[in-house]
Amino acid sequence: MNPALAMPEAAPPRRRGRIQLLLILMVVIGPMLLATAMYKFSFWVPEGRSYHGTLIGNGQTLADLGVQGEAAGDTWRLLVTAPANCEADCQELVYMARQIHIGLGRDASRATHALAANAIPADYDEQLRRDYPRLERHGLDAAAYGKATEDLGGARLWIVDPHGNLVLRYDGGIKGKQILNDLRHLLKLSNIG
Repeated sequence: MNPALAMPEAAPPRRRGRIQLLLILMVVIGPMLLATAMYKFSFWVPEGRSYHGTLIGNGQTLADLGVQGEAAGDTWRLLVTAPANCEADCQELVYMARQIHIGLGRDASRATHALAANAIPADYDEQLRRDYPRLERHGLDAAAYGKATEDLGGARLWIVDPHGNLVLRYDGGIKGKQILNDLRHLLKLSNIG
């Protein structure tokens, strides 16, 4: 019989275990600390953006904007606002909103177009009834609108989410293709509406 050779047991060094633990903690906690610091101190924040309008990130709603008689809906809205009469710039944006709505194709059921104005000329009102039968129309409180928009004046086009929050604002003169691309991107990312 051969006597069993006694093999010394190799105990792992405690130092190596501590280093592994610290590395694991750094991998887990490090990115969270970095992200928090980036947010708090605003460094390494990308300057580029993928949208064409002005982002409304302060939680404003249609009520804050002064839109009256808003219909609670479950769709995205292309809202044209005109604090004064709906003149040529407003009429152009209403036409553009309808064209964008049509341009959505299969996603058209997820969005609507609307007009909020103080006053609409009688001849244009008749044209709206005839040519834009699906256009939602709302009143607009000029004082609330001026306060919410810091008196921007002129007609504006807004993208509004299904909860009534303002998402993007566009001034006159913007190309409809840019708005269509922004709305398609929002619809792609959104699970609501």
